[in-house]
Amino acid sequence: MSTGAQRRPLPSTFPILDKPLLPIHRHVYETNLQNSAKCHQRYLEYQEKVQKGGGESAIARHTQRNKKLVVRDRLRLLLDEEGCLELSPFAGLGLPYGDIPSAGCVTGIGKISGLWCVFIANDATVKGGTAYPISVKKQLRAQEVAIQNRLPCVYLVDSGGAFLPLQSEIFPDKNQGGRSFYNEAIMSAMRIPQVAVVCGSCTAGGAYIPTMAEEAVIVHKIGTIFLGGPPLVKAATGEEVSPEDLGGAQLHAEVSGCVDHFAVMEEEAYQCTRNIISTLNYDLPEDRELSVEQPLHSEEELKGLAPKDYNHSLDVRLILSRLTDGSKFQEFKARYGTTLVTGFAKIEGHLVGFVANNGELRYEAALKGSHFIQLCDQRHIPIVFLQNTPPLLGFTAKAESNTNGLKAQSSMMAAVACASIPKITVIIGGCHGADSYAMCGRAFDPNFLFLWPNARVSLVAPGYSGTLTHDEEEITAINERLEEESSAFFSSGRLWDDGVILPQETRKVKKKRKKKPKKVPLCCPAG
Repeated sequence: MSTGAQRRPLPSTFPILDKPLLPIHRHVYETNLQNSAKCHQRYLEYQEKVQKGGGESAIARHTQRNKKLVVRDRLRLLLDEEGCLELSPFAGLGLPYGDIPSAGCVTGIGKISGLWCVFIANDATVKGGTAYPISVKKQLRAQEVAIQNRLPCVYLVDSGGAFLPLQSEIFPDKNQGGRSFYNEAIMSAMRIPQVAVVCGSCTAGGAYIPTMAEEAVIVHKIGTIFLGGPPLVKAATGEEVSPEDLGGAQLHAEVSGCVDHFAVMEEEAYQCTRNIISTLNYDLPEDRELSVEQPLHSEEELKGLAPKDYNHSLDVRLILSRLTDGSKFQEFKARYGTTLVTGFAKIEGHLVGFVANNGELRYEAALKGSHFIQLCDQRHIPIVFLQNTPPLLGFTAKAESNTNGLKAQSSMMAAVACASIPKITVIIGGCHGADSYAMCGRAFDPNFLFLWPNARVSLVAPGYSGTLTHDEEEITAINERLEEESSAFFSSGRLWDDGVILPQETRKVKKKRKKKPKKVPLCCPAG
């Protein structure tokens, strides 16, 4: 293929996967629908909690006394109007040290001056902008997304530094606080642009973020950069100094040179940032009208197809027919390894491969999965994994079958790990045991991993711990713990994924992840 020519997709005439709901499905469908309604209610409760940030009094103090914009208003000024994909909004909820809404920072992917960028924005209404262990983890994940997808990164810095009582979980280890500065240096070496807006306090470690970025903007009167603030200066030297004199906008714009742009108001700072992004040497892909067909069946029906548990799983093709363009699906090896469904389809006009659980991942299914993943890798086609694994480790009475299955699953794991194409995992049901690794679980580094609200993530599913022990009291205690810890919201609160998404919005989320800008290297050929 000529690399210089403008690529256009080949025409496709995939067969239609017409999978209407039948009367035999009705009982399971209704049960799933009721469970989805409960999960959706919990989703809305979490969403409301996240939108409130640090609470009414903290927001009032932030906006009225400190004269700052709240984080989501800042992002509205920074981003283009077509919306964004927020990552892990429920991170920080339900943690042992309390609720930290959105982990104290809002991260995601959105367009700035027409270019897809990663944004990391501190929310100073949450604990005064103090960084908790989950805050660090979320920021590192956003930087990983920027590195993996080679997207510019914009930091909106308004941070009070680390939460000292939990310093042992923030400071010393490899993937803790200092890693964000390491990542900034690596991203710079990779020629991934980084821009910082100092729209609040940059204290202690937070002071390094704008100084390591390629360009920095600071807002007059509210933006400050210093390792130790005025209280620390007074304690150490007895000298009283104002934040503005110690590390304010005028000092850093006119004397130290730590920042590159001075903004009188926040609105000016975000317009300046948009202008900076427009100077980057990126080549935007041509906007071409793709032929997009809507699924034949309503996406709203996915709520009744999201399984309450493994026993309420229906044929995964019912889900595929409500996700793919025109409900069209070119199935691969349809008659072999039928507990795994593989094939090609389009999402919003973009060609993808699907690997979807439809039962236990047996020997034949794992071989088929390995073959299909290698095929997609060879053809540079992204893969979407729809994961719904059995509730416990599966064994058969025959040692030979176990051995063959183990070898085949190992081959599939290797294929997943070594595939260089984009991989997106959506957990539509259960994520349990070794099958989840072969289906590109978190440990196998998918580009993105999302959960439906009904999803369960645990070694074994709740109610199945009796296969691991015979002590009744222990079984009861483990099952109660599994019931709580396997929840999609428990998982997302600890940032084991990139967010909980509603089944009926799955196509929209995948669409946002298909359109990525392409970097034009300054002095080397495209890789």
